[in-house]
Amino acid sequence: MADPVKAPAAEQVLAILSYLGRQAGPVPAAAIARDLGLPRSTAYQLLAALATSGFVVHLVDERRFCLGVAAYELGTGYSRQEPLTRLARVPMARLADRTGHTAHLAVTHGREVIYVIEERAAGRPPLVTDVGVRLPAPLTASGRAMLAAMPAAHLKALFPHADAFVTRHDVGPRSLSALQRLLVEARRAGYAVEQGEVSPGFASVAVAVLDHARHPVAAVAVTFPQHESDERTHAVLVDEVGRTARAITSRIGGGAA
Repeated sequence: MADPVKAPAAEQVLAILSYLGRQAGPVPAAAIARDLGLPRSTAYQLLAALATSGFVVHLVDERRFCLGVAAYELGTGYSRQEPLTRLARVPMARLADRTGHTAHLAVTHGREVIYVIEERAAGRPPLVTDVGVRLPAPLTASGRAMLAAMPAAHLKALFPHADAFVTRHDVGPRSLSALQRLLVEARRAGYAVEQGEVSPGFASVAVAVLDHARHPVAAVAVTFPQHESDERTHAVLVDEVGRTARAITSRIGGGAA
């Protein structure tokens, strides 16, 4: 395999695709060259090659470029192959084995979390956090761990008013300021918690999984009966959850959790 340092053209192609993927609409070639620090001739050559292969579309009338069908197929291929759940399956199973508590992996979808892995520990009762279940992100330890790693502007867009908040059992944050207080504590501690807000009598601790840009793509959590947790047990669970989140972060090529 070629050394990435010795493959500048490949790096430039990836930079162009990543750049186009971040834009709200089609972009002129001159802007691409300027923003990426590329010579104009190089940018045009690479864009022409990408257009030939279908990864980029040249909108002739607008004199702009945007992502093509081949780029879309890459994205849908990622969804079909479920690399995150495949890479996380073994670490999550080991987490459940080591702690003796049910472990789960969740991702965000708007204001909710969706559980994509549940590893139920032997002898433990079923929980609401089954695969495919959606819950309000602010109520869950997993959601709080991921929200704590998001920019403030993103949070404000997700929760613009009090009506955006949903509670269970009449507990949980009811405003952005209340949520932000919980997230400040999660950032300070390095993990998030919830206590009886999802299921009375049960608590959870969670740590976010971060991608290469340090964006939260998932969260690892364990759920346990509140009466079984003391200070020492809590510390052990936090350590194990953090260890697993870091392992999954490393597997997906992400930044340090």
